[in-house]
Amino acid sequence: MKHSLIPVVIISAVIGGGVVYSGIQPNSWFQEQTVTKKTANISGQASISKVAYTSNDEATIAYNKIKNAVVTVQNLQTNSGQNTDFSSFFGEQDQESPKVETASEGSGVVYKIANGSVYIITNNHVVADSDALQIITASGKKVKAEVVGTDEKQDLALIKANTSTIKTTAKFGSVNELASGQPVLAIGSPLGSEYATSVTSGIISAKSRTLSAEETGVTAARVIQTDAAINPGNSGGPLVNLSGQVVGINSSKITLSTDGTSVEGMGFAIPSDIVQTFINQTEK
Repeated sequence: MKHSLIPVVIISAVIGGGVVYSGIQPNSWFQEQTVTKKTANISGQASISKVAYTSNDEATIAYNKIKNAVVTVQNLQTNSGQNTDFSSFFGEQDQESPKVETASEGSGVVYKIANGSVYIITNNHVVADSDALQIITASGKKVKAEVVGTDEKQDLALIKANTSTIKTTAKFGSVNELASGQPVLAIGSPLGSEYATSVTSGIISAKSRTLSAEETGVTAARVIQTDAAINPGNSGGPLVNLSGQVVGINSSKITLSTDGTSVEGMGFAIPSDIVQTFINQTEK
């Protein structure tokens, strides 16, 4: 069965009749029920605890470790501002300057801070065809960014931005320690910056899958399969273990096979060992 890959931005009547019938019989259980008088107590007052609840859940702790290293990546492209009237017929030129607008949004994760710059891993398809880039930090600050290097075949990109706002970096975990059934978190901006640093949870469905060149549109790729919800805008964000370590970069999902079969819970992430190799080669 073939399927399409999307990169990472609805008898009871019989039973009821039987119950009604039994209820009208002289010795039915329904009629034999004891009637209990209910009295409301309205003199009491609800009590509110003065002790705040603090979650010690592993997922919450892992999320808090890395959330400030996760950013929204905005792909900005030039809108040439074509003529919308008849001025061109009379030899008049539209003097409107080209505008740079947000064409799409994805996610990224900061892995390094050096010399006043933050270095971010994301997907190649998040930054592809951009005329400019902008990141939005977890605190909401917008900062210009630039591409350091890309790899279309592995769908990875390294970008950097000059800012002192971000203080947190992500750490990479070993894919060798992954196991099917292991809990993981996907963090990013599903549907864009309006839902920045959203977190979803799931498990590792399979630690190693191979997507064909037909599926990726470029070349065969080794990926991690997860059922953590991944939606458009999550692309480039981290897949995190419960130690708060990045084990993959979310990149795509399958929602529909070519024969029209609906699919749920099939998301894919680029393994952290591939990501680290790309970083080492690109930073040289």
